[in-house]
Amino acid sequence: MIEFDYLYKGVCGLANAHHAGTMAGHLGAAVAAGYFFSEDQSELPDRVFQGVGSELDRVIAGEEAIWFNAKKVGVTAPELFEPFPEESPKPDSIKSIVTALQKNVGTLKQSGHNIIFASLAVRALHDHEDYATPKIVTGIRKLIEGFSKVPPGRGFYGKEKGWLTGNQVKLSANENFPKYESIQQMVDVTISELISTAAIRKQGFGGLWHIINHASAISDLDRFGYKEVAQQALSAHHQHIRLWRSLPDVEGDLGAVVKADYDPRDAVYWEGMLKRDEARLTHRIKTLYGFYTIRNFIEDDTTRKKADDAVLYLMA
Repeated sequence: MIEFDYLYKGVCGLANAHHAGTMAGHLGAAVAAGYFFSEDQSELPDRVFQGVGSELDRVIAGEEAIWFNAKKVGVTAPELFEPFPEESPKPDSIKSIVTALQKNVGTLKQSGHNIIFASLAVRALHDHEDYATPKIVTGIRKLIEGFSKVPPGRGFYGKEKGWLTGNQVKLSANENFPKYESIQQMVDVTISELISTAAIRKQGFGGLWHIINHASAISDLDRFGYKEVAQQALSAHHQHIRLWRSLPDVEGDLGAVVKADYDPRDAVYWEGMLKRDEARLTHRIKTLYGFYTIRNFIEDDTTRKKADDAVLYLMA
């Protein structure tokens, strides 16, 4: 398994992120997700966890420093992971993070990052209440509150149209895509979308990385007792899928999608040269956690095998 210290570092990264901006939450979220992946998949070979741990070290060191301007905000990526002063925990305050999330959970916010970051924080503090100190909870709450005025994200609609924000995209009213009635239905749609579109070059709205992690985050909120909020969040994920489906195939503009040769649960995967451009450093780790979380919802063996193959397009 990944060393337990990484979870606290991830929590600190999330709680300090508001100093640098909402997207700085990527860093702490990835480190927390990496720890949870190892906890949930503890039977995997040690070399897999060594590989994941090395990636987390890269995140903490600031290798993926694209999420904020360090000079402008006056804080560096490594500083986001600095520990908080000791305080007495207040576990009852965890629900204040979810209360903050409720204010922006119903519509898509920056490709679902508000829900993804909040859910990882809630799991960490729920599992380890000693981390739920006033300053940590306040910091995470500020991060989630920061998403209230952000757009849904943006997508690339080819060289002619370029990049459009979700608010600029006119979605068809006749999509024959009914609103979700359950967490299971949301997961089923997510897995189907992964299988059918992973090999297609689309660009934007966080890609399938975020669609998967968005679904995983909602399922985790439901699992940890915040069922009402999880139900409210379904409409945001539904909107996320609609925007994803509106994107064209841009292989002609950007090239074909690349597929990993090995499953990330195999040690050999981590021995190769991993791509870390296009935010793959943080998104690979978060999606390892997100995918294997919603994979638990798949009952059909054939569907599970297809999903395992399709996710390799996200692991290149």
